[in-house]
Formats: sequence, C-alpha cells, structure tokens
Amino acid sequence: RILPGLSRTTGADAGPGGIRLEARDDVPAGLALLDAPDVDSVVESNRDLAGQLLAAADLWVFVTTAARYADAVPWDLLRTAAERGTALAVVLDRVPPEAAAEIAEDLAGMLQRARLDTARLFVVEERPLVDGRLPEDQVAPLREWLHGLAADQEERAAVVRQTLSGALDSLTSRVDALVAAVEAQDVAAGQLRDVADAAYDRARDGVDEGVQNGSLLRGEVLARWQEFVGTGEWMRSLQAQVGRLRDRLTAALSGRPTPAQELEVALESSVEQLLRAQAEAAAERTVTAWRALPAGPELLGGRDRELEQVSADFPDAAGEEVRAWQGHVLDLVRDEGADKRSTARFLSFGVNGAGLVVMVAVFAQTGGLTGGEIAVAGGTSALGQRLLEAVFGDAAVRALAAKARADLGTRADRLLRGEQERFDALVVEAAPEPGSADALRAASRALLEARR
Repeated sequence: RILPGLSRTTGADAGPGGIRLEARDDVPAGLALLDAPDVDSVVESNRDLAGQLLAAADLWVFVTTAARYADAVPWDLLRTAAERGTALAVVLDRVPPEAAAEIAEDLAGMLQRARLDTARLFVVEERPLVDGRLPEDQVAPLREWLHGLAADQEERAAVVRQTLSGALDSLTSRVDALVAAVEAQDVAAGQLRDVADAAYDRARDGVDEGVQNGSLLRGEVLARWQEFVGTGEWMRSLQAQVGRLRDRLTAALSGRPTPAQELEVALESSVEQLLRAQAEAAAERTVTAWRALPAGPELLGGRDRELEQVSADFPDAAGEEVRAWQGHVLDLVRDEGADKRSTARFLSFGVNGAGLVVMVAVFAQTGGLTGGEIAVAGGTSALGQRLLEAVFGDAAVRALAAKARADLGTRADRLLRGEQERFDALVVEAAPEPGSADALRAASRALLEARR
C-alpha cells in the first residue's frame, strides 16, 4: 500500500496527516493525481507532508509561476529530483502571453543546467478564465500527455522504472551524506558527554578533597566535637555504664540532645553541604560548557536555569545517603567490637561514641590515623587517639577509617552519577543509535550487491 502511514477518507477533508480520495470519471485508469501541499509552506507539517508525498510519487508535476520560477526553494526541490533521477514535468503558469516564449526559453535553460533537460515543460499563459476555469487550449497539452501515459502501459512502466532506478542509483551518495551527518552527530554527542564527564569527575575529586583536607571539621562540626570531648562524656562512659545511662536519662527528661547527637547531626549536615556544593558546581560547569558546543543550546532547550542546579530530589537523596553512611560506620564499629579481645573495652565505650570518633577520623586524615591527627583536627589533646587505640588498637582504627571513607566515596559517586544522568539522558535521546553509521554502510553495500 502506498503511503500506509496516512489515513484515507472520502467526502470530508482528511485533515493533517490524511488523504482525501475522490474518484472522477475524467481521470483514466492507471492514473492517480495527488495534490501535495506547497513545498515552501509556512506550516512545517505541510512541508513535511509535501516531502513525504513527493518521495512516494512516480512522477512529479511541478507547478510554478512566471513570477516565482527562479525562487530558491523550488530549485532546491528540483535539484533533489535531478539527484534522484525522478521523472518530472514542469508546468509554468500565469505567463504573460507577450513574454511566453522568452520566459519558457529561460526556464528551459535553467532546467538544462540543472541536468533536468529531460523534463517536460508545459506553459500556461495568463488569459481570462472561461466559466471560472482555464481556457481549454492552455490545459489540453498537459491533460493529453497524462492521459497518454495512463493509456500506454509500457510508457507508464518506463516512468516508474526511471524514478525507481534513479532513486536507487542515488542511494549511495545519499547514504554517504547521511553517514557523514550521523558521524558528525556522534562526534557532537561525544563532546557533550565528555564535558559532562569532566565536570562530574571534578566534582568527585572535590568531594574527595573536602573529605581529606579537614575542611569538614570546621565551624559547627568543630564546635560540637569540642563540646563532645570537653563535656567529659567519653571519660564518663569509660568510667562506668551508670554514668552513661545517667546522661541519657538526663537528656531524655530535659528534651535536650546529647553532645554526641549534636555532633552526629553536625557531621551529617556538613557532609550534605559538601555533596550539594560539588553537585551544583558540576551542573553549572556542564551547562556553561554545553552552551559553547554544537547542539548544546538546543539540548538545553531553555532549561539552563533548571539544569545548572541540583535536581529537586537531590537534597533528600543526599540526606538519605549520609544517614545510611553513618549507619554503616556504626555497623563497622559494632562488628569490630565483637572481637572477644576488645569486647569489654568496647562495651564501656559504646557503639555511638566509637562510631563518631571514626567519622571524625575519616575527615581528619589522608592516609590512615597517625600520631596526633585526631587531636589536631579536633582541637583537643591526644585524647581521641588514645581512646581509639585503647578500644580497638591503631591498626584497627586505620582499617575502620579507610572502610568508612571508601563507603562514603561510593555513595557520593552514586549521587553524582544520578545528577549527571540528567545530561546523559538528553544526549541519548538526541544522538543516533550506537552503530548507526556502520548499519547504514552495510545496508548500502547490501543494496548494491542485490542489484548486481
């Protein structure tokens, strides 16, 4: 079926994307006339439909006027007909009788220079209408020619073969042009992906640096850490279980959080702020880079302001990841404390207390806990180091901090990948399918082999 994607109707207008069929006694069997929209229509859907109809036609009857036959848009289409070897007839309409010969000669010369010298040229002079129609002698040559094609099966088949063979012959060069365009799009897509990768890799490095350089232990975290140590909560917990229970009861009755809880919240907030700052910086860098790249502005689609910020669900996701990380650190500490040799000391110290110290250790060192680093980061004496070593030993603390740091890095990477996916999805949606260029080349080769 010809043009299977277009709906058919009889009587009423078909509307966009449809064809209205009308049977007429004065159109002979073997001939179907299809009126296409203007190729230079201001409506894009009309131009697209015209291109679709012309691609399916066996013969083009191209109608232009004496005033517009040299316009650029029609000639773009006529050059396409020449490239494809399409059977073509040209109707030159509304020609002043006194200039008919001169204008017809000029158009014929243009057709010849465009390698369309085989096209039939019909000239319709501008004369008074007869009963609202063009005079019979002006339309008779075109009608007789079309009726002659319909009556001559061999001639009709020759027209079909000419258009089909021309279309097939032109495929190699057309596919080559299409392959070049696909490869150019692949390059553009690669550039867009590369700058997004670079922006978010830089964000990952920024998170690592923020974790390692001690900056997270400033401000509120440092104050809560000093309060946690300065209140003697550690010492009381080491001295007796009763002391720790008394502190918890006091906090519960008064409604005030303990120093340990305040330190945990401060750490959570500090890590979330680091993650958000790096994610927003990566988004802004990506948008800025895309603006300067081919196809970048179009992919952004006016959503620059939205995309250069973190996604709407990022704050909640970051909070969940940080809290999950803190829970993972406590699990690490709990597992380490299960060692029989350290159980007694661990029970006197408590999971939360030890876990908080490990969290602080993650942000206070770059290569494992070594002499005095915790003391320096916390602004205390060597108390933190001594307590950790008293409970777990130096080697265990190193391992705990390394595991905690690695897990935080994994969670940060997951968050940043989710943010980058917003940009990657835009590229995937617009870019050619992987292997498209190779598939086109293979199809072109297969066609050439089949025609031999």
